[in-house]
Amino acid sequence: MKAKLEARIRVFMRITSACFIVAACGMYAALPAHARVKKIQITAKESPTFGGYSWPGVGQYEKIVGKAFGELDPNDPKNAVIVDLQLAPRNAEGKVEYSFDFYILKPADLNKGNHKMLYEPPNRGRKTIGALNRGVGGDDPGSVKDASLLANSFLMPQGYSISFSGWDTSAGASAAGFNTTITLPVARNPDGSSITGPSYEYIVNTEASYTLTYPAATLDKSKATLTHRVHLNDKSEKVPASGWQYNADGTAIELLPAGTPFVANDIYEFSYTAKDPTVNGIGFAAVRDWNAWLRYETKDDFATANPLAGDITRIYTEVSSQPGRLLNDFRYLGFNQGENGKQVFDGMMQWIAAGDGISINYRWSQPGRTERNRQDHLYVEGRFPFANVTTTDPITGKTDSRYERCTLTHTCPFAMEIFSANEYWVKAASLMTTDPTGKEDLPDSPFTRIYFMSSMQHGTGNGASKGNCQQFLNPLDSQAVQRALFTAMDKWVTAGTIPPPSQTPKLSDGTLVKPNQNSTGFPHIPGVSYTGFKTTRYLLNYGPKFYLTGIPVNNPPVFTQPYQDNPANGPIYPSFVPRTDADGNDVSGIRLPEIQVPLATYTGWALRAAPQNDDGCEGSGQYIPFPKTKADRLASGDPRLSIEERYGNMETFSSLLHNAVENLVRSGYMLPFDAQRALSKNLNNVQSNNLLPKK
Repeated sequence: MKAKLEARIRVFMRITSACFIVAACGMYAALPAHARVKKIQITAKESPTFGGYSWPGVGQYEKIVGKAFGELDPNDPKNAVIVDLQLAPRNAEGKVEYSFDFYILKPADLNKGNHKMLYEPPNRGRKTIGALNRGVGGDDPGSVKDASLLANSFLMPQGYSISFSGWDTSAGASAAGFNTTITLPVARNPDGSSITGPSYEYIVNTEASYTLTYPAATLDKSKATLTHRVHLNDKSEKVPASGWQYNADGTAIELLPAGTPFVANDIYEFSYTAKDPTVNGIGFAAVRDWNAWLRYETKDDFATANPLAGDITRIYTEVSSQPGRLLNDFRYLGFNQGENGKQVFDGMMQWIAAGDGISINYRWSQPGRTERNRQDHLYVEGRFPFANVTTTDPITGKTDSRYERCTLTHTCPFAMEIFSANEYWVKAASLMTTDPTGKEDLPDSPFTRIYFMSSMQHGTGNGASKGNCQQFLNPLDSQAVQRALFTAMDKWVTAGTIPPPSQTPKLSDGTLVKPNQNSTGFPHIPGVSYTGFKTTRYLLNYGPKFYLTGIPVNNPPVFTQPYQDNPANGPIYPSFVPRTDADGNDVSGIRLPEIQVPLATYTGWALRAAPQNDDGCEGSGQYIPFPKTKADRLASGDPRLSIEERYGNMETFSSLLHNAVENLVRSGYMLPFDAQRALSKNLNNVQSNNLLPKK
């Protein structure tokens, strides 16, 4: 059945691709206005940008920066899922207004572009496109003028237009002024009075003051509770009312006596009655309507031209972490269907988002939060459905998938779901590929492939630094694989070419296991602690009907200590982690050259140093070098073979490395351009550190 469905999808994509390209310009010009971006204000335009650099066959680029003003009809069924939209203020036409920043890079001559756009919803207002774009990024990518860097960039030589827009109310403005933010309405009671309710702050702070997400409804300290603990599983100790205070307007708290800093990296939790919730779920509609406007409209309501009018035939997304969780929920809640009924995104490249959603479409939500081993717990992030295929929740009995709604409206995007080993340890990522009972593996969705980056942390770390962790940070870099899979996604969308197969650990072959050391097979390395510390995925109790209304009665939800693996906190969805080889490197997934021909152990998990020792070290992983020689290994008692014993000389290492890189290229997980870089980087590392003799 799966093979037949994929075949039908390939035929459909080839037919629609050909028809779409022929008819695109005329069809778009004739469409009625639906995407409710009413007005755009262009505040800056630079043509050419990138210092005037010109790419062969594509030419120069221009930069357009501004603010867009949107409105939503609360009575449109496509907006009905937005929590509290009905309680937002309305204009004279009965619509809800909002505004956001945007930033566009486009070929100066669109006829020379590839008629495709890459959209990135920024991470906390910051643009992260530099990872995919071979270093051409930053909050103002158009300011890059280094010709050698620009020549080797990934997107501009292909002729992509690129867009960013604000969606996250927690994103602050940057000093340079190029952060992308959004301005949202505050929900009110029908009589115009302030809405009040329970709000919650998980505080890991080093300052003397902490700014609350929502202002306090009362300054009565007896209506609030502040607690403190050192480790996640410690019992929380209440801070007495004499030990803290609100500021004058109830927008922040501080410890007493005034000026006392919060203890760095300790955990404080603050529960209080807040007022004036913003309608954060509008962020979904802002992403939908901005991209639909760029794709399908010619001008705004005031005759300001759409800079990309009639040009876009495809839109792909690229994300890093937080905005990937946004797009998980965006797709699940049906926002990939525009108000005109048409599809918004054709393909999504989801990097380090796993199967989680985001705390945004709830009253008192905080989209800037991200749960990890000891960070930002008790916010709504990981909730059923976790998978892209249909499963049944054994706790609630609900049957659903992340692709259910878009399947019904024929607006499903293809997706490359790429994530690190860290997501298994801190995000319960195995729930994407197993049923919610944790008993069997799941098949692929016909629209998605899932790629596990073996032994990686959440992003690329500094292998020369430990930060707050016990070991050096994991320096593995997935950028080359992301570029190869982005290219494969484009071919999947435009030509129906099936991408490389998913690469994930599985229950069925023993590569997906419980987190204890015996199950994983992780070696007993001298000086390296192993606790099996893993985030627990609960069905949390926020009060009656919360999962229907998005309005909590209990916030935080009902919970007790210890936090980890405690059934008293709610029913638990079982999750698992990857099995390792004898070196401690993950067996399954896409194994980078550094894992196939290793010089060290790389992990997706890490533990904190004192005083929070042995708690999880959040998104970090570990880099634990092998002993250099046999004598070093014997002296230290390290069970891992030394570099000398493994390879003997540089010639052998080089041969094995070439084979590893060539295998990645042949399998479609690395492009030839990046292959040469991978070879050079790893060979230079061995040579510069004199790890092996030449022969």
